[in-house]
Amino acid sequence: MDYKFYGWEQADAPLLADGYEGIRSPRDLYDALSGIWCEYTCAPRMRGEWSKENRTLGQCSITAFLAQDLFGGKVYGIPREGGNFHCYNVAGGCVFDLTSEQFGDEALNYEGNPEQFREAHFEKEEKRKRYEYLKDALKRKFWKGQADEA
Repeated sequence: MDYKFYGWEQADAPLLADGYEGIRSPRDLYDALSGIWCEYTCAPRMRGEWSKENRTLGQCSITAFLAQDLFGGKVYGIPREGGNFHCYNVAGGCVFDLTSEQFGDEALNYEGNPEQFREAHFEKEEKRKRYEYLKDALKRKFWKGQADEA
């Protein structure tokens, strides 16, 4: 696959969560989410602009916290207009931003940004629900741990 997300070249953080068949690195997670991201998982304020051609639009925080579930590390936020943050991951010595493609050629600064916490982001019920939807959809497609537990 031709990757365009920030940090794809070094996105080799090891998977810390068990049970996700076929997902071993952030690149694998990007591949998996490419078939899951949709208008529903997009931030409501951006849904009118979402398209399959720009599938990462409005997906940053829920994707970054899902990546944190799988690879550990921390989530950071690049300050944006209106007091919002664009979220990305630092895990296993790698900096990667699975949703950076939404910004096209805009250069983002991945240094010196504040850490982001799911408790604060998920105070917004709609965001928590979109995260849960994304996580559940990923499990439905790639989770093999349930068969082992039965």
